[in-house]
Amino acid sequence: MIYILMGVSGSGKTTVGQMLAQRLHCGFHDADTFHSEANKAKMHAGIPLTDDDRWPWLAAMRAAIDAARAEGRTHVFTCSALRQIYRDRLSPPDGGVTFVFMKGDAATIGGRLSVRSDHFFNPALLQSQFDTLEEPRDALVLDIRRPPETLVQDILDNCPPESASCAGGAAR
Repeated sequence: MIYILMGVSGSGKTTVGQMLAQRLHCGFHDADTFHSEANKAKMHAGIPLTDDDRWPWLAAMRAAIDAARAEGRTHVFTCSALRQIYRDRLSPPDGGVTFVFMKGDAATIGGRLSVRSDHFFNPALLQSQFDTLEEPRDALVLDIRRPPETLVQDILDNCPPESASCAGGAAR
């Protein structure tokens, strides 16, 4: 089972993803590790990425997803995956990938970003991420205002690692 926690920057993907991987005793990769230095520099400067910037990043992530699946390993990834076309590029045609949408409003996430100092993402880009976001049709939707421990349990309750897909629906 491959889990991809998705949403705008500051939605808690990494925090919840790391906790989920610990609970599952499996691997974890943050999408930021797949970005080129040029992409990181653009975002740090407050310049939104283009699709041409994103394609190699998504291809690198997809290669890691395919490797984990080939080895039969459960693995947790985080990725903004803001548009459906990006999620399509991350998803193998035969499935095996479960998306978990970390949903929150701009005020909540903006507040989180304003106190985050250890990340290259420029908070000025937050609105561009919300503008780009296409909410997923087939994902478990989590309200990020809830505690991370509760969100992890929601994922495990709705998308157990032994299942082929999520039970579906929105967790509140």
